[in-house]
Amino acid sequence: MIVRLVKLTLRPEEAERFRTLFEGWRHRIIAFPGCTHLELLHDMHKKGVFFTYSVWRSPDDLEAYRNSEVFASVWPTVKGLFAAPAQAWSMDREHSMDAPSLSPTP
Repeated sequence: MIVRLVKLTLRPEEAERFRTLFEGWRHRIIAFPGCTHLELLHDMHKKGVFFTYSVWRSPDDLEAYRNSEVFASVWPTVKGLFAAPAQAWSMDREHSMDAPSLSPTP
C-alpha cells in the first residue's frame, strides 16, 4: 500500500468551485482499479488550501491512474484554479492505528 498526499493551493475565490468539481470526480477516482481510499482535506485557516489523501495498492496502480483518461479529464481543470503549483508526496505506509472505540458507560 502507498499513500499519496497532494497539496492544492487554489485561488481562494475558487474554493467552492473546486468542492463542487471534486464532488463530481470523487466517484470516478475511488472506482479506479487500485484506489482503496480517498479523502479531501481542507486547511482550517487558509480558504484556498486543500489536500487529497489517497491510498493505492501499488505504485503501478497510482501510475496507471496518473496516465488514465480519468486523470486527464480532472487535472487540467484543477490546474486552472491554482494560485501555486501543486505539491505531491508518495509514501509507503509504515504503520496505521485507530483509537479503540469507546463504549458508553451503562
